[in-house]
Amino acid sequence: MNYYQSMIDTIGNTPLVKLNSVNRGVLGTILGKVEYFNPGNSMKDRMAIKMIEDAEARGDLKPGGTIVEGTSGNTGMGLALAAIAKGYRCVFTLADKQSREKIDILRAVGAEVIVCPTAVAPDDPRSYYSVAQRITEETENSYYPNQYNNLSNTVAHYETTGPEIWRDTEGKITHYVAGVGTGGSMCGVARYLKEQNPDVVTVGVDTYGSVFKKYKETGVFDEKEVYPYLTEGIGEDILPANVDFSLIDHFVKVTDKDAAIMTRRLSREEGMFVGWSCGSAVWGALEWAKEHLKDDDVMVIILPDHGTRYLAKVYNDDWMRDHGFLENREYSTAATIISKQSGEHALTTISQESTVAEALSLMTSVNISQLPVTANDEFVGSLSDTGLLSNLIDDPTIRDIAVQKVMEPPFQFVPADTTLDVLSSMINRDCQAVMVRDRQGLPRIITQHDLLESISVA
Repeated sequence: MNYYQSMIDTIGNTPLVKLNSVNRGVLGTILGKVEYFNPGNSMKDRMAIKMIEDAEARGDLKPGGTIVEGTSGNTGMGLALAAIAKGYRCVFTLADKQSREKIDILRAVGAEVIVCPTAVAPDDPRSYYSVAQRITEETENSYYPNQYNNLSNTVAHYETTGPEIWRDTEGKITHYVAGVGTGGSMCGVARYLKEQNPDVVTVGVDTYGSVFKKYKETGVFDEKEVYPYLTEGIGEDILPANVDFSLIDHFVKVTDKDAAIMTRRLSREEGMFVGWSCGSAVWGALEWAKEHLKDDDVMVIILPDHGTRYLAKVYNDDWMRDHGFLENREYSTAATIISKQSGEHALTTISQESTVAEALSLMTSVNISQLPVTANDEFVGSLSDTGLLSNLIDDPTIRDIAVQKVMEPPFQFVPADTTLDVLSSMINRDCQAVMVRDRQGLPRIITQHDLLESISVA
């Protein structure tokens, strides 16, 4: 007879499925690893059972004990399945932004669920991190897996998900993409794949309101990057121990809206009834692929969970409409914005060897506030009127020094189809412009003034 001893024995060996529609026009073979084929309908089943079994082996979790965890829902489901098979009690804390379906599902499998406020600091006693820790301290014979800092999370994906991807692509994978939350699936798989082939490119998908992308690029934990967002399962306002930034080559940020729209497209166009962060991962992956993938490349994207978790949110038209995600009017894109710019459209730049005085004179003469800095036909930095003014107030003598001494980082290039809502979230006080290439491949600049003009025209 062919059967399993319990549901936890069915975890793993999920399929790779080729994308055929949403990636139309993008080079390369793009595959989704569909993790809702796990028994708990998400990839979190893998690390949940690993954390429990490792805790048992260490003696941290004893028979009849209680598992206490802060979760966005899916880890809780995996832990609940393990608890059922092994005879443990479960208490889970969730942030109040999580979907009602996740809460109901956890209660259906016997877990006690405590809902905590989202808009509080991680160390606030009301946060779902803090509440889980307090319950653990107050409960005899309890175990707090702490998926964020428990390295069994990463090991689970190193031992299972990574080898499955390598096996099923016959070692032909060139790019790996995953949303980054706890960091386990991103970094466990990345470590395994890079051990097989160091040239595999890894791309982490982050959300606006999360600290990961800026921390990777600057090494600075910027609290100004942290603000409430709706997407569940990715992004953080902390730096989990499972996030090994050395294993993540690049980050892409995705808005709540773009993620929600792509989630529905995956269901409608690909037959993949997946969760919200799956839309984030695919949108971010395709944005990266448009600029970097070649025809013979193979990209694998982790699709973490199932759409049943989000029936009242991204799969509900009223909810989508209430959040401005189902609007009839077309949003402007970077391409349409630069096509409406007045003037000759030639980009004004300055050499890094020019003086600050020359830069000021040029910006005044052509009436611009942002100025890209070049060296050997490469963009190496940028200048802004506010930045120069601040520097001049601090030290008026800098007028005679080269701009390379005071320039800021170069403006980021974005794809031509980047929408207005994404551009508006990127251009702010700390990033006053972005760049894009026109149909002829020539560089152009988009500023806050361009965004305001586009909105007024719309």
